[in-house]
Amino acid sequence: MILAGLRRISLTHWILISMVVGVGVGVAFPEGSQHLKVLSNVFLRLIKCILVPLVFGTLVVGIAGHAGDLRSVGRLAFRAIIYFEIVTTLALVIGLVAVNVARPGDGVVLPPPRPGEVPPAPAPVTFSGILEHLVPKSFFEAASANDVLQVVVFALMFGVALAQVSGPPRQHMLEFCEGLTEVMFKFTGIVMKFAPLGIGAAMAVTVGHSGLGVLKQLALLIGTLYAALAVFCLAVLWPVALWARVPVRKFLGTLKEPILLAFTTTSSDAAMPEAMKRLVAFGVPKRIVSFVVPMGYSFNLDGSTLYLAVASVFVAQAAKVELSLGQQLAILLTLMLTSKGMAGIPRASQVILAGTLVTFGLPLEGVLLIIGVDELMDMARTTVNLVGNCLATAVMARAEGIPLDPETAAQS
Repeated sequence: MILAGLRRISLTHWILISMVVGVGVGVAFPEGSQHLKVLSNVFLRLIKCILVPLVFGTLVVGIAGHAGDLRSVGRLAFRAIIYFEIVTTLALVIGLVAVNVARPGDGVVLPPPRPGEVPPAPAPVTFSGILEHLVPKSFFEAASANDVLQVVVFALMFGVALAQVSGPPRQHMLEFCEGLTEVMFKFTGIVMKFAPLGIGAAMAVTVGHSGLGVLKQLALLIGTLYAALAVFCLAVLWPVALWARVPVRKFLGTLKEPILLAFTTTSSDAAMPEAMKRLVAFGVPKRIVSFVVPMGYSFNLDGSTLYLAVASVFVAQAAKVELSLGQQLAILLTLMLTSKGMAGIPRASQVILAGTLVTFGLPLEGVLLIIGVDELMDMARTTVNLVGNCLATAVMARAEGIPLDPETAAQS
């Protein structure tokens, strides 16, 4: 009976329980808790080994797998991609400004590196150095070093090249990359089962080393994210809706149920089918809904990209690494590339964040702290992802000259 009850506890609840236990252990046994660092290190190594195959597989499938669709609806695809890139870039900029103003990582003291471990090195600061670093000398060298940015550049070029191939060779490579992606989805699920153990150990080590003050900074991190997302909605999404003549009150009223579902479940997949149905009821033609919404969940994750900007700089602040403007712009570019095509990955934001930190020489210990409070942040960013993609669909319909008529939309 007890075992059956334990099995019904979700992973999120286990993570929260492990956080509380870890804090208690860190307070009660500050010196002894430092011996638990090996558990958090093992979990971090498991996360690292996910990065390269997952990023490579998803990007290649995302580019080459949709090449035919992009050609057949070229005008709509071109407009949508331009819109997505502008909006997600604005989200990243707002996130960077917010985290630099609030500086939630300043009061966090991460555990010291293991003996013999090289401290984090700053990323290249010159524009020419950043451009040169983008191109890998060898895919295998980039993969072995977990240099996700170089892997992304290689995967983009590989995907474009694969899209130009026809017949069985293209199909075989696509099937291989799709199979690789599916396996890595399952692999990620297995790794995340160890998350409560790794996160609980990390909390014990951090609280034992830094004291309870770290919890105040995590609360400030959550507040910074919510404030930045609110600014994004008011300063970007609302003006876009007014510019495209989308009736905001009717739009939000039509989508209130999928919005609530996204916020409470933190799952875009759970809310997307109902959202697509509601968009048709709102007056967007089915052909546009069925194309733009799935495409948006590969290229237009506004809430997630903003969160990644905040989280990356938070870890740098906690590690006492002062990032220059050039380094932060390099992080922005990295996140613009690595956040594409990752919507279906379990715990995608943590995977992308870990890859960004590895690329810029920042400690992964910060990820463990963030995962502990990630559920609270995931509720907000998933909701913004949903609203942003639904608004993008309505904007694309208006760009095509469609009057948002529910009767016409249901038939098209």
